[in-house]
Amino acid sequence: MSTIKRDKSQKGDGWSPTFQIRISPELKSQLSAVATSEGVSLGNWLKELARAELRRNGIEPKG
Repeated sequence: MSTIKRDKSQKGDGWSPTFQIRISPELKSQLSAVATSEGVSLGNWLKELARAELRRNGIEPKG
């Protein structure tokens, strides 16, 4: 069971800045499969992963 939930919070005027990275299609497929199995979008899955890493480093995520 996943503890990741869809990020439904309002961000400013409704739009957050985008963050683009280049990854291989194979890696994207693997990441997307995990996100889908947890019932969230790949973007929200990556945001939660980033937040968890910030907490692990003693930093409270903002947003």
